[in-house]
Amino acid sequence: MSKFIIRRALGLIPLLFGIVIISFVLMKAAPGGPAQQFQRNPRVTQTQIDEWLKRWCLSADASPAAAVKEFAGWFGIYNCNTESIFSEKGGLNFLPSSLGGGGNGIIHGDFGYSIDAGRPVLEMITERMPATLMLTSIALILWVSIAILLGVVAAIKRYSFFDQAVTFFSYVFYSLPIFWLGLMMIFLFAVTLRILPPQGIVTPRAWPPFNTDVYWAAFGRNPIGAIIDIGRHLILPVTVLVLANVAGDSRFVRASMLDALNQDFVRTARAKGLPNRTVVMKHAFRNAMLPVVTNVALEIPFLFSGAIVTETIFSWTGMGLLFIDGVGARDYFLLMGILLITSAIIVIFNLVADVVYAVVDPRIRYD
Repeated sequence: MSKFIIRRALGLIPLLFGIVIISFVLMKAAPGGPAQQFQRNPRVTQTQIDEWLKRWCLSADASPAAAVKEFAGWFGIYNCNTESIFSEKGGLNFLPSSLGGGGNGIIHGDFGYSIDAGRPVLEMITERMPATLMLTSIALILWVSIAILLGVVAAIKRYSFFDQAVTFFSYVFYSLPIFWLGLMMIFLFAVTLRILPPQGIVTPRAWPPFNTDVYWAAFGRNPIGAIIDIGRHLILPVTVLVLANVAGDSRFVRASMLDALNQDFVRTARAKGLPNRTVVMKHAFRNAMLPVVTNVALEIPFLFSGAIVTETIFSWTGMGLLFIDGVGARDYFLLMGILLITSAIIVIFNLVADVVYAVVDPRIRYD
């Protein structure tokens, strides 16, 4: 297993590099760009614009050579200030700063600056990440647990009233657009009944902005009150995410479980007189989880980029809303940073899924 993990991890390096190139090309092909966006910002002087463009090898030149130089500067193997592969310290630019290398580029943790906010991109992403992780991790745990429970029971009680009810509600919620479902939840529980807050992470008049030093100081003084306040704000967006995803995943689990129950080894286990609980949970369930693991592993990375529609509707200041703001402002480096991090997480969780396969099904071995 360890050899497999090492081999796959090494194989991720060229894959991630290819993803970086594709992300860069797609952003370059999009209309507008950093230079045009800076011209729309009256707070930035032309001297500052010229210095910033030079730092990142950005110019009006649309030639392939200029694009390669820009990519190399963004990646960190080229120093745009010295206009060479050497840093100001004289060492190769891709080396760590402690070894005489440079400090620009994503390989050095420098994702550039947000054109709209004027802040480091990585700082903005790490600032918004906790809100998204809190929302999506809670939603993920709930919807995977509920989907597995509903799918397994529906498969065991095939064509029963329970199975028909689960099927009906799955089709209903799977068909409803998330934005419409979210707005209806706000209208019902926040506007009509007024029992839940409609938007945001915290109550503005009671608490400072979330994930700031002032907020954590207030959290330390009254942690119970802070948790209750965040919990009330979580109910609506989590409910929307759970309803929207349980609908599809429960059908997926049901189909996978039905396929496992019809296998020869399950019939053999029943013929041996094993209890039905043992047959279902020990033999059928573990085999049915293999495709489910794949499905969940592909869903998790998109949660890290944020439930974009849900965060926008509920003004949840996480990665999804940050991405929407970046698209609206055509924030070149911010969008590239989010795309890169999301792509990397997708690749990593595919590796995690392969490892989990061996845990779920002992028959799988990686030599």
